[in-house]
Amino acid sequence: MAIKTAGIRSVKTSELKIENQSTIALPKDTEENIRKIFAHLPTEHQRGLERIRLVDFINNPQLKNSPVPIKGDLPGLYHPKIQNKNAWLEISVGALLQPTENFGKRWMAKTSFKSNLAGLIFSLVGQHYYLTLRHSVKRGNLEPQIRQYAQKNLKDWSEKQTANSRRAKLFKPLRPYMERWAKWLNKKAANAQKKT
Repeated sequence: MAIKTAGIRSVKTSELKIENQSTIALPKDTEENIRKIFAHLPTEHQRGLERIRLVDFINNPQLKNSPVPIKGDLPGLYHPKIQNKNAWLEISVGALLQPTENFGKRWMAKTSFKSNLAGLIFSLVGQHYYLTLRHSVKRGNLEPQIRQYAQKNLKDWSEKQTANSRRAKLFKPLRPYMERWAKWLNKKAANAQKKT
């Protein structure tokens, strides 16, 4: 017989709704991949998110009067909680799959769709987490925090995806050298930029 302790709630996992309003053909198992990507994130970071809406292209009237011009198509948009409506995410399938481009660009977009989708979801959930749940971060520091959150989760997710592949086993010993080399190149580029 189970005893419920006062003040402790039973774990209630709310299923995130996925609304597919896109007319563009999605790659196979897209909704399942979205659920797996969300399963990778902690439940606390998703608290308050109601749904994900997949659309052809994001057409938000508030973005037309934006002081910063947006180049290309917006891949994703975070809609915060407003009054009694919970927060939700909007993802542009057209920006990720690029159906209007030539064959080469369409093929590259389709082959990298899963990782681009994961990176976009991690970024949007990072926005949700830092705007609503983390109150210790100041407005000026939000962008680097969100970028770091998305990069960390994307790196963990991609390592988990390729854990048993031949390529991962081949390049794993070389990773520290490549990271040091990348750090050195970034430092060199920053020094060159300071001089000019």
